[in-house]
Amino acid sequence: MLDPDLLLQAYAMGIFPMAQGRADPQVHWIDPRRRGIFPLDDFHISRSLARLIRRWNCAVRTDTAFEAVVDACAAREETWINPAIRSAYLELHRQGHAHSLEVWCGDRLAGGVYGVTLGAAFFGESMFSAESSGSKVALAFLVHRLRAGGFRLFDTQFLTPHLASLGAVEIPRAEYHRRLAEAIALPARFEPEGYSPSASSVLSGVSSASGGA
Repeated sequence: MLDPDLLLQAYAMGIFPMAQGRADPQVHWIDPRRRGIFPLDDFHISRSLARLIRRWNCAVRTDTAFEAVVDACAAREETWINPAIRSAYLELHRQGHAHSLEVWCGDRLAGGVYGVTLGAAFFGESMFSAESSGSKVALAFLVHRLRAGGFRLFDTQFLTPHLASLGAVEIPRAEYHRRLAEAIALPARFEPEGYSPSASSVLSGVSSASGGA
């Protein structure tokens, strides 16, 4: 099993683990030359996603199905989540260092995201959609939660076109390490006291993109 304490030390140094596939027994430590992050004050909600959130009749919960979210993220043809990584994150969750945000439509898990917290840094690991836009809704609610909880850094590891469309950007490794050092030295709470988000509060707490996509 990948040691959870070692994993937290690696995050504090700007390093994260990946496997080449679910059958790969090796864990490879990654420190990209350019790092993807979400500026927490610049998450973009398109008009179509805003309409979806306004009429959303599903529930958003946290930490009620962490294992299921991890398994859903790994249930794709290509995944970097091998058994050692899976076990390590489940243990981090038991210790209170890893969290999930889930979108529930009835008793169906429609989407979700999970990651690791360290100080005021949130390290997003993976997300999934079982229904259309499930992961986008999860991200919108997650960004709102992180802002409410005092987080300063939302690490996405790599920048993908999907994340870029939502406001994620790339920064050089040195700049990432500078922001990381500042963030992990500060306090933050994934479950802010008295926090109870609504669709309207989430939409008012992020920026709206001008496009219709």
